[in-house]
Amino acid sequence: MVKICSSEQLLDRGLAYRFMLGERAAIALRYDGVVYGYLNQCAHIPIELDFNPGDVFDLSRQYLICSTHGAYYDPTNGLCLGGPCVGRRLTSLPVKEENGAVWLIEENIA
Repeated sequence: MVKICSSEQLLDRGLAYRFMLGERAAIALRYDGVVYGYLNQCAHIPIELDFNPGDVFDLSRQYLICSTHGAYYDPTNGLCLGGPCVGRRLTSLPVKEENGAVWLIEENIA
């Protein structure tokens, strides 16, 4: 396991924690008390979701949103619910919260 950040760095529906997975940008976030991890890449075009670092939630704080094309995603499973890539998903990462930290479970993710 690889430590991503401390638990206190993820506020519920707050800014995502950005980190690198090799050469790929990734994010960890908290939604309704649960921690999720995704590659920071829109399912429509491979660009990062956030224009402002870590700001991946829409104004309602209900959905993750691509700041470039407006695609919005269910934070619990990465499914695109609206925009140019409906039905596609963000690439999820296996994360868990334990001992006051957020961990990436597998280091070698393709």
